[in-house]
Amino acid sequence: MSEDDLYKTITKPAQGEIFKDKNSKFYGFTFPVSNEDQIKEHLEAIKKEHYAARHWCYAFQIGTDSIQYRANDDGEPSNSAGMPIYGQIQSFEVTNILIIVVRYYGGVKLGVGGLINAYRTGAQLALEASKIVERTINKEFQLKFEYKNMSKVMRLLKENNAEITNQILELNCLLEISVRKNHGSKIFEIFDQFFGVEIKEL
Repeated sequence: MSEDDLYKTITKPAQGEIFKDKNSKFYGFTFPVSNEDQIKEHLEAIKKEHYAARHWCYAFQIGTDSIQYRANDDGEPSNSAGMPIYGQIQSFEVTNILIIVVRYYGGVKLGVGGLINAYRTGAQLALEASKIVERTINKEFQLKFEYKNMSKVMRLLKENNAEITNQILELNCLLEISVRKNHGSKIFEIFDQFFGVEIKEL
């Protein structure tokens, strides 16, 4: 079976080991995120916590089918910080993640090559400290049917590993279900051919 409906992400924030180069210190942090508001909150919190730092560079990626990403150098030379951090997101093949690398300046310039290495390593150490998990990309459907068909519907859902995410069980039943993307068309077909059940994609 094809595995194109799997993705990797992290479940909780983590902090990597400190990376030092010529008295500059680099602290890497990872955060699970699903929207830009969360990214803003984490950035503000890190800036408050590390207010004495010189730079707070970051990169994020959100999404599975349509990807949204950004890399920010925060005053460092162009592409010397944000893109090396983003490169680690790609290298570890994770999404729905924000990585911030905080720099405390040590008084000695590192040059662009030194900065690229430092920010890349800071991001890598943070990712290595993170718990990376595999998740499935799911499709959501709504099922509508009479209560008398309940046991048949439930059996088919169980046989096809569909998860019920919401339900209203009355004379007419309404179920919202979630299935792996690769099983989506099969589930749709099963219930589309089931007399007495209406199915629609959410």
